[in-house]
Amino acid sequence: MRDGADGGTADEGAPPAPGTPAARGPLDEFGLQPDGAWHNYFLILLDRIPTPIAVCRADGEVLIANPAMAAQWGTVAGQLRGRNLLDLFRPRARAQLHRLTEALRLGHRSRYPVEVRWRSGGHGDEREGELTIDPVGDPSNRPPALLALLRVRDAAPPSPAPRATVSPVEARILAMAAGGATTSAIGGALGLTVDGVNYHLTRLARRWRVQGRTALVARAYVLGVLSPDSWPPAPA
Repeated sequence: MRDGADGGTADEGAPPAPGTPAARGPLDEFGLQPDGAWHNYFLILLDRIPTPIAVCRADGEVLIANPAMAAQWGTVAGQLRGRNLLDLFRPRARAQLHRLTEALRLGHRSRYPVEVRWRSGGHGDEREGELTIDPVGDPSNRPPALLALLRVRDAAPPSPAPRATVSPVEARILAMAAGGATTSAIGGALGLTVDGVNYHLTRLARRWRVQGRTALVARAYVLGVLSPDSWPPAPA
């Protein structure tokens, strides 16, 4: 406040001085001006961060999410706005959620991990991870906005394909075929007729549902029948 020329006070209706909070206008959930430069920088940075991130209201309603978070649901970031985190993620332990709710009620601003599960794309494979919930924004805001960062647990490595069961004769036929031997040469080496060799090859091709000797040999490697580290080719 300042004195006026007549000894009174200045007009209380005068515009606020530049730089004061009133002059800057209302702030958003992050303590930033909605049309300010820092607000725009924040949104650009959010889009580029590879970690799945969402900013929510205290009740879990999504205010904004980055593309990495949206990708967990097979959608774009704008489609998550207005949805609730509890509709997207399932907490593994409800006690963790109750602890977070109570902390927000008491005005605590610690960081809270919540173990969650969800389905990739909403309907795909089951996934697991940890949501780290962090109250953010102006400390005077009650309740505060929540910053949710998702750490996705790596899926378990796929189990190796079971090895196919073949007879010793079939394994030797496949090994020689992989080395380029003709049907006649395979028969001569193994004491079989040409028809006998073709019988085994045809039987294997039907069992593995492939056509042609090249595909049959490739399938034998995939199924672990032939050793990938041997030359000339040999049974595994």
